[in-house]
Parts: sequence; structure tokens; C-alpha cells
Amino acid sequence: MEEKLKIKLSIADRVYPLTIDPKQEEGLRKAAKNIENLAKKFEQNYAVRDKQDVLAMCALQFASKIEQGGIDRSENTKAAFERLRALNDLVHSKLGE
Repeated sequence: MEEKLKIKLSIADRVYPLTIDPKQEEGLRKAAKNIENLAKKFEQNYAVRDKQDVLAMCALQFASKIEQGGIDRSENTKAAFERLRALNDLVHSKLGE
């Protein structure tokens, strides 16, 4: 069993101590950095001073990307299925089945 790793992440001027599996460290650090970068952009581009509002806007942006990705994958899967069905029909028609 792997040892747990204790790290501290800074998000929106607060430090969050976490105990994690070592394999999670890179992903968590990248995620915290992405949140920090996006929060800075929101603070610079919009007159938002309240950290809670900035974090809510970050959460909405990240969640919408995840949801849109799921929608896009679903649409791509449906399109691929239809192309495969058409190809299957074509093959069967050429084989005389």
C-alpha cells in the first residue's frame, strides 16, 4: 500500500492542506494552477473583487467544459454509429444478403 502524501495547495489566497495518493499530486497541482490563472483573468477582465464570485465563475467555466465535452462525445458517437450502420448496409447490399 502506498504512503499518503501531504501537500498544500493555494487557491484564491487560501492554503488547503491535503492528504493524497502520490499519483494524484500532479493532477491536483495542475488543477490548482489552472484555477489560479482563470481567477486572475476574471479579476482583471471583470470588476469582480469577491473571491467567492470569482471561484463560482471558475467552477461554472470548468463544469461547462466538462458537460460540453460529454455532449460532443455523445454526438460524435451517434454520428460514428450512423456511418457504421450505413457502411454495414452497403456491405450487405453488395454481398446480396
